[in-house]
Amino acid sequence: MTNHTTSVLVTLLQRLLVGTNLALFHFMGMMVSGARLPNRGAMFPALKATGLSDAAIRRAWVAFRKGTWQIDVLLHLWREYVMGLKGWQEHRYEGYVPVTVDITVFWRPALKRCPSKHDHPAANRALPAVICGISGEVGELNGQRMALPRAFERVHPKDTSENGLWQMTLEHVQKGLREDEMVVVDAGMKISVLQETGIEGYVIRLATNFTARRNVLPDHHRGRKAKDGKLVRPLPRQYNGNTLAATPPDETYTWEENGRRLRAEIWRDLVVNEVTPDPQHRVFDVYAISDPAFKQPWLLATPVKLKPESVRAISKDRWPVAHIPLSAKHMVGAHRQFVHNPERVQRLPALALLAGSMLSFLAATFPAPPTGFWDRKPHRTPGRFRRLLIGQPFPKDVNLPGHLREKKSVTGHVPKGNLARWLKTANMAAT
Repeated sequence: MTNHTTSVLVTLLQRLLVGTNLALFHFMGMMVSGARLPNRGAMFPALKATGLSDAAIRRAWVAFRKGTWQIDVLLHLWREYVMGLKGWQEHRYEGYVPVTVDITVFWRPALKRCPSKHDHPAANRALPAVICGISGEVGELNGQRMALPRAFERVHPKDTSENGLWQMTLEHVQKGLREDEMVVVDAGMKISVLQETGIEGYVIRLATNFTARRNVLPDHHRGRKAKDGKLVRPLPRQYNGNTLAATPPDETYTWEENGRRLRAEIWRDLVVNEVTPDPQHRVFDVYAISDPAFKQPWLLATPVKLKPESVRAISKDRWPVAHIPLSAKHMVGAHRQFVHNPERVQRLPALALLAGSMLSFLAATFPAPPTGFWDRKPHRTPGRFRRLLIGQPFPKDVNLPGHLREKKSVTGHVPKGNLARWLKTANMAAT
């Protein structure tokens, strides 16, 4: 393991409780190095592959299982470290910082009493899975765009559905949202849900068949008065072999970007279909941005008056949040999990996501290692950096701070193993 990685782990974990910090230092070092990949997700062989002693492996496992630590504290320490880096710079568009929100899935098809399920596209049905919510602002480090996570959410014990997780994640994001921050979500979310959670600033990608309504009643000439505003269809669509024409835009806007000519069609002050016109309703604008590099126009909505270039740029900053689970699963090796305790089932994905984020930032702050002689212009990717770490043992000569050490607790008098379980059972039976 490189000294660069070791120093970052020390900075992140040294303020935890004595004993737990050293054990988690070993555990997170194993996660970041990708030692679980060649061991097919097995935890103990992965820890052994990093050169730890048997006693250190047991301590690392116990710290993961029931150590006194919270993922929120680790994320706070990690964010504190990244924001202190000289090269870190958050993205801003017309004064707004994009905060991406998404969910990711760790499949556990063989896990009994799995806390949640998720639709699997290949199986064409819902399979047991651990669902996690992710939120974080987007910035840039040494020329690489990435998301800095601020929270990893787990499903509520009483509502384990995906919709419930979305609702809880958005509510938590709304509580910590500043006035200069803009929530960015994908097309799986609905505008009405964002409005219900109280989020005032957002950019959401819309489905191609999206429709909305005007917030004013149409002119009445004869017959029954209309109760709803006039329907607005930003993009044409096919229905029963007939083409439903798009609604003419309120505004159009064109600009040049990287030698391409982009065109935006804008519809102002719309409301969702479920409500009737009312001046008190929260309205939003819809942008249909045509880019020659894409077959379909970008259909976006936001309640904030922004330039089309800014709306498109904020929407593009939704993509970096997907890099965190990709690194966690395919670079760290968390796509295979063999833990079954309810708390460990939730702890391992959270630590894997943190390790995936760390791997991306470590790669961005380290010279890009080439894969071989053919790799003449290597990029700073987490895969290349993980390939550099894998198989390397923990350095024996690293100088750890005094607080990062093993806790010398006297436990020789405490019963262990089967004896402890028998005594506990006997005491419970006696009472």
